[in-house]
Amino acid sequence: MALANEKSVSDGKIWGLCKLPFWHSTSSSVAASSSSIASSSSSFRQHHNGISVDHQSNIHAPLKVSSVAKSLLPTRRKLSLDPQNKLYFPYEPGKQVKSAIRIKNITKNHVAFKFQTTGPKSCYMRPPGGILAPDESLIATVFKFVEPPDNNEKQVGKKSRVKFKVMSLKVKDDVDYVPELFDERRDEVAVEQVLGVVFLDAERPCPALEKLNRQLAEAEAEVEARKRPPEDTGPKIVGEGLVIDEWKERRERYLARQQVDGVDSV
Repeated sequence: MALANEKSVSDGKIWGLCKLPFWHSTSSSVAASSSSIASSSSSFRQHHNGISVDHQSNIHAPLKVSSVAKSLLPTRRKLSLDPQNKLYFPYEPGKQVKSAIRIKNITKNHVAFKFQTTGPKSCYMRPPGGILAPDESLIATVFKFVEPPDNNEKQVGKKSRVKFKVMSLKVKDDVDYVPELFDERRDEVAVEQVLGVVFLDAERPCPALEKLNRQLAEAEAEVEARKRPPEDTGPKIVGEGLVIDEWKERRERYLARQQVDGVDSV
């Protein structure tokens, strides 16, 4: 019996020793795990809230980005220029020389264009502005007085300080061109190109000089064509039909009289 009691006591001690650390460690681990779950859930909640906040904040982000991107994007061109960024003039000091540039509307709408220059006293354009229908083009002539150099040095191949600006404005097809259009709708005006000036040796042929001469000849032909009154291509029924009809009536009356006179004679 003593052995049994000792055994039971020893077993109880062993179970007690085993039980206390086990449940203590289990409870501590459970508490730690619960705290970690709570912290993870809180961190997840914070992260989820962060995502939701970011999502809410990103709702308006595309609008801001699109507006900023739109302001940074280059303006879509409405006109095609030839030459693209330079005006070539024959170098003849002390004389007024000419250059030419072809302007074409490459949109599906009517577009007004206008020239500006940093040297209005020595330069002018013909025409200074106008309205082009879709796919319509013209060759503008630019006049410039070439001042003689101070040291008698040729300025061939060198750039001038004078600049020319070509501006465009979308308009309706029933609008007439007036320069004030660009002032009244200043916010809608687009700068197509700023053109520099390059002088060419008038005595030495080159591709740029040959192209310039061709464009000047075409520009003069267009000016003369605009001066001529438009030809009437419609049907011409002015008086020819009336004359023929009257002649037929007279002939028929004559033949009828001849027949009457013949019967009477018989």
